[in-house]
Amino acid sequence: MEKCRKTERERMTNGESFFTNDPQLMEDKKNARILCSRFNSSPEDESLRKALLKQLFGHCGERIAIKPPFHCDYGYNIFAGDDLFINFDCVFLDAAPIRIGEHCMIGPKTCIYAIGHPLDAESRIEKIGIPKPVTIGDNVWIGGGVTILPGVSIGDSTVIAAASVVTKSFPDHVVIAGNPAKIIKNIEE
Repeated sequence: MEKCRKTERERMTNGESFFTNDPQLMEDKKNARILCSRFNSSPEDESLRKALLKQLFGHCGERIAIKPPFHCDYGYNIFAGDDLFINFDCVFLDAAPIRIGEHCMIGPKTCIYAIGHPLDAESRIEKIGIPKPVTIGDNVWIGGGVTILPGVSIGDSTVIAAASVVTKSFPDHVVIAGNPAKIIKNIEE
């Protein structure tokens, strides 16, 4: 009996290394880019933009506002809570799930990467991706120009200072800053 082989999309969504140039995944990326292009060229019509985001994202809350341009790889791996604001020129590479809680604000030019690549050159040449989810808690404020790397979790009510590079996970109720980001202050509840 022959074993069923997983598709590259199944491997990706299960958190396993996968071939990034798989034809189905390339088609998924194309569809996401078409929706992003429609979103980015849309008039100032929040109801139209929300309808496009509902097609693009795996889930989005009722109160969501994103200022174009916005770019992502797949879209269906982005799960956004209610009352989310994302400012101009953000990039979300969503090979693994990117989960954003409720009442969050994300500054302009923020990049969230839920994919990495192998250290060995042969695997990179073969276009292997390593998906690692990113989770952002409720009531998080992310300043402009922040970069969040694969596999990171941000606790509830945390503030990330502008231009920080977040390389590891952080707990609830802290202010983090720097490259690499570190805790600079606890926030009283």
